[in-house]
Amino acid sequence: MPYDLSRYDRFAPANYREESPFKIHGGCGLMGICDESGALMSGEEPILAMAVQRDRGNGLGGGFAGYGIYPEFPDHFCFHMMYHDLRAKEETETILDQHFIVEVAEPMPTRPVKGITDAPLLWRYFMTPQAHILEEREMTAEDYVVGVVMLVNSRVDGAFVASSGKNMGAFKGVGYPEEIGHYFRLEEYAGHTWVGHNRFPTNTPGWWGGAHPFTLLDWSIVHNGEISSYGINSRYLEQFGYTCSLGTDTEVAAYLFDLLLRRHKLPVELACKALAAPLWDEIDRMPADEAALMRSLRAVYGPGMLNGPFAIVLGFNGGMVALNDRIKLRPLVAARSGSKLMVASEESAIRTIMPEPDEVWTPKAGEPVIGRVAGMEMPFHSQLHASPAEISCAVTAVETACEVEEVAV
Repeated sequence: MPYDLSRYDRFAPANYREESPFKIHGGCGLMGICDESGALMSGEEPILAMAVQRDRGNGLGGGFAGYGIYPEFPDHFCFHMMYHDLRAKEETETILDQHFIVEVAEPMPTRPVKGITDAPLLWRYFMTPQAHILEEREMTAEDYVVGVVMLVNSRVDGAFVASSGKNMGAFKGVGYPEEIGHYFRLEEYAGHTWVGHNRFPTNTPGWWGGAHPFTLLDWSIVHNGEISSYGINSRYLEQFGYTCSLGTDTEVAAYLFDLLLRRHKLPVELACKALAAPLWDEIDRMPADEAALMRSLRAVYGPGMLNGPFAIVLGFNGGMVALNDRIKLRPLVAARSGSKLMVASEESAIRTIMPEPDEVWTPKAGEPVIGRVAGMEMPFHSQLHASPAEISCAVTAVETACEVEEVAV
């Protein structure tokens, strides 16, 4: 029997199941919640937060990513896969068997939900890389996995890697978020960090792989806005072996965070300044040392800077980061309640989960909101905060060593 979603009616605008001819959409809706104590939250919470923001989408995409959800496989890379047909599945599984030791391969648990139709074949795989291949190619496991993801997404017709990290997974498709959440039985999972998205596509089609979040390794991105710099961003990323093949502007944000945080090992604050760089006139008014650092940063990472209106939330196994564009053209609200940090497009979504938060604020343009789970390191980089001297050294190192790299498989 289809899953009953009527209990969410009280969290959404009146008659939200019927589109009004006078309805004005305000853009996509997003949320992120992180319990910095490491306590696990049911997948029901992000569903509730996104149900409130139903009016911000049109049913062409909804999705979530959860962290800490696979404690039985903490050290395995988990691929969530979408297949158009059995041929794509067979071709992809041949590639996976060549490159990984596959411990578990199974269909994704789902249930019938009214409104969810034409779903692809959905499978998940818990795997570890072939150690001898890593040794022969002198590659890290992360670079190796990135290479396989790019290979499958760009060369296997009808196959798409929805997520590829450790102890995390993305659950997304065509539908409203609460429908997608219950289609994937999200209430049966528990995680310390969740991100969610309600899509209102404007430039790209609504398809299962095009729903948010977009992911790579442990990173997941949900995004409201339009990245008008997609062309130059994608060409810049291709120099480092990334393949932008998904037909959406959001994928460049996921790959840029991977490049800056994992491969170039920049502190989070610096990576955010590179992506949402201050305007030149703002830099001119900064103290001399800070201005010199920002000029250097813009010179090094100019092609990676994100232009256009955006609000994004980045999830990872150590927490989350939320960021607005440099002149704040999209809404973003943040709040704290005890050990929980939450961000969303609307305060109403926050108060659904935190009825009486300790603190609510609107982040400034280009100012990141950072949540860190206690006892967990930032993925691939141990420092969440860094001094100006340390940041300057990081920029200098990249200036002198930022040469073309390839993610080879």
